[in-house]
Amino acid sequence: MADEIDSDLLKLLQSVDTPTVCNAIEVAQGKRGFSQFTRGTMLCSDADGGAMVGFAKTAKIAAIEPPKENPEIIKERRMNYYRYMSEINGPTVVVIEDLDFPDCIGAYWGEINTKVHKGFGLSGALTNGVMRDLGDLAEGFPVVAGSIGPSHGFVHVREIDTPVNVFGMTVNPGNLIHADRHGAVLVPNEVIPILKDSIHKLFASERLILDPAEKTEFSFDDFKRAWEDFEKSRT
Repeated sequence: MADEIDSDLLKLLQSVDTPTVCNAIEVAQGKRGFSQFTRGTMLCSDADGGAMVGFAKTAKIAAIEPPKENPEIIKERRMNYYRYMSEINGPTVVVIEDLDFPDCIGAYWGEINTKVHKGFGLSGALTNGVMRDLGDLAEGFPVVAGSIGPSHGFVHVREIDTPVNVFGMTVNPGNLIHADRHGAVLVPNEVIPILKDSIHKLFASERLILDPAEKTEFSFDDFKRAWEDFEKSRT
């Protein structure tokens, strides 16, 4: 699993929102059509807390029905899950697929699990499942989830370190994830080395439109000129 990222790029990614990263990926690729992001509306435990950034550690859970496997197997897998999550080297995000989706009922992310995972050094959690204990979640450990609910149900771990799907976005272990109150995006590996420059290029090109638009007087002709300059900057 990849686990290294330039410190300047990491700080920059932590300071921008997920739509900015989506746009910057298009700048880096020189085209539209990038589609590795979540679909639909997700919920963020701390909408004003900024973005979570890190390489994915993945798992699958379920909660509607009690596990049918031997209790010792379930217990061993649970401990293997926590051992796996504790073994990190660099910024890391937990990405959990709830196999009960879209009828998820088991809140895996609450006070205890957020504080345990934060203690391991992870940066946040992304899931299509449920969160709870709002107000008691670990500070500085954002959760972006599919829903809010009161109970953990029969929640148990089904798989560890496998590809998962969260709101239409497929994530493999080691993928670089950026997530906030807008949802999440997967940063393609080939884009990472040029992403910092692409973000700065995006900011500069956007100012070509925003600066004229924010003036007291702004006409269609002003917009047309600004848009032409904007398009030139993107080529």
